[in-house]
Order: sequence, then structure tokens, then C-alpha cells
Amino acid sequence: MARLSLFNSPLLLGFDHFERALDRVSKVSSDGYPPYNIEQLGESALRITLAVAGFAMSDLKLTIEDNQLVVRGKQSDDDNRLYLHRGIAARQFQRSFVLAEGIEVRGAWLDNGLLHIDLTRPPVETRVRTIDIRDGAGKSDAIELTRTTPTLVRSSK
Repeated sequence: MARLSLFNSPLLLGFDHFERALDRVSKVSSDGYPPYNIEQLGESALRITLAVAGFAMSDLKLTIEDNQLVVRGKQSDDDNRLYLHRGIAARQFQRSFVLAEGIEVRGAWLDNGLLHIDLTRPPVETRVRTIDIRDGAGKSDAIELTRTTPTLVRSSK
């Protein structure tokens, strides 16, 4: 069965990267751990805050992979402790956020069990470019495609 494309209009040229981004978003785990907030701090500033209580800075890793912000956390078990009840699990997680083109990570910090990640979007400069239209009679500047047949070259020893 063929998959229906959201961007299959002939007027939407070159938007296939949006479709790939939507595919990545749909594949993101639906696990709600760790919980997070996304705040808008200004016209072009965002903050992602993740609740990572019990994780030290050395347990957390923040990477950008193909316009995707990935936060990983892995706690190590302390084998020297003897638990009578263990309600706080030492578990690992991976939380991904797909970033739009141009979004930059400005910094991250851990404060009272909350991991804050600041993002900015630089202002987009509008570009206007004029394309010259040439007369079809002057084909000397046009790119010419020629079909060639392979030739066999024999070498003598």
C-alpha cells in the first residue's frame, strides 16, 4: 500500500525534509518520563525544562543529531545500599525534540532537579533575488546534455 504524502502538491517543491521531520516526531516514544515544560521566553527564545530529580550532571547527556535535540539520562545503581523499600527507581531515559531549521541551543543547566535548556531562533532575513530571463534564441549559454557511448581502450604491453 502506498503511503499518502502530506506534501504531494506540485506547488510544494523541496518540502520533503518537513515530511521526514514529521515522521521522526511520530516515532518519538510516548513514554511520559521525564515530564517536561516548554516555555516561550520572548519573541525568539524558548526554554525546555525537564524534571530529572535524582540525576547528577554526570548522569545526563545532551546532543544534537540531525536537527533533533536528544536528552539522555542514565543513573548508576549503588550496590553498597540495602533497600528495605525501593520506590524511586534508578532508570534511564531518552527524550527527543525535533528542532526547526535555524534553532540554536544557547545553553543548559541543572538546578534543583530541573534541567533547563535554552533555545533561540535567530531572526530570518528576507531574501529577494531577481532571476534574469534570457532569449531562447541565444542557446550558447544553455547547458547542453549529450549522450556518449563508452569506448573500449586497449592497452599494449
